[in-house]
Amino acid sequence: MLPNFDLNLLRVFDALMRERNVSRAAERLALSQPAVSNALGRLRELLDDPLLVRVGRSMQPTPRALALETPIRAALQQIEESLKGGDGFDPASSRQRFNIALTDYVELICMPRLVRQLSELAPGIAIDIQHLSSTLPAEALDKGELDLVVGRFETLPARFSRRHWMSETLQVALRRDHPQVQGELDLPAFLGLRHLWVHGGQTRGMVDQWLGEQGLCRDIRYTTPNYLQAAHIVASSELAAVLPSQLARYFATLLPLQLFELPFAVGPFHLEIVSLAQRQRDPALQWLIERIVLSARD
Repeated sequence: MLPNFDLNLLRVFDALMRERNVSRAAERLALSQPAVSNALGRLRELLDDPLLVRVGRSMQPTPRALALETPIRAALQQIEESLKGGDGFDPASSRQRFNIALTDYVELICMPRLVRQLSELAPGIAIDIQHLSSTLPAEALDKGELDLVVGRFETLPARFSRRHWMSETLQVALRRDHPQVQGELDLPAFLGLRHLWVHGGQTRGMVDQWLGEQGLCRDIRYTTPNYLQAAHIVASSELAAVLPSQLARYFATLLPLQLFELPFAVGPFHLEIVSLAQRQRDPALQWLIERIVLSARD
């Protein structure tokens, strides 16, 4: 089959798997809808599989199509990177757009510094930010919908590379004139507070895991996925919040907050930059990752 296989069909297959729609795949490829439909027919014949089956208004991939999706996309990306490998990346003239997923906390800590660097070194580069949930958006990275993510992950599939970005500790934030806390915050006082928990999509955080191991629990009265809103709520209520230290110190300069060390040791947590391992040869993406790493050192 391979001697007669039109490799352009692989681009059509990749677009169809990304879009799950013939019309949108045609738009992505700048082809007509009949041309993409014809290419899909040829793929079905060559691979002896329907590949995409209409279910209602959408098209669902067959098991064979799903098995082929990742290796075909990886091959196309490797070909593309090999062909442009001789072209040096020039940040000053680049017009690339990068899609990054991260939490509102990481965006606040990282992006002001990064945007300042880009405005000086690469004014043509654009950044699109998407919200990061508690799980790695592996499918979006595989499909090229995301270039990288910055967050905290326990384990990663082998097809992803990870780069340490920053280590963080936790602090307790209370409003400055909180009626229950005078002086130091010990464990009984901590447990006696009503708490706000920034869950970030998790079912249990580091603090509650430690408390559970000691047979203890805290009184959580408010949960939110947003770190930035949490600080404002704490500043105007009697709730307490455990926040990343950099974020807590930042908001303590803007809001009437007092900060305390946790009255028990949970250790630091580590934030990482994650991308597809095969894109380690992408000079533009690696340049951006280096800038993000440097932003944490500033």
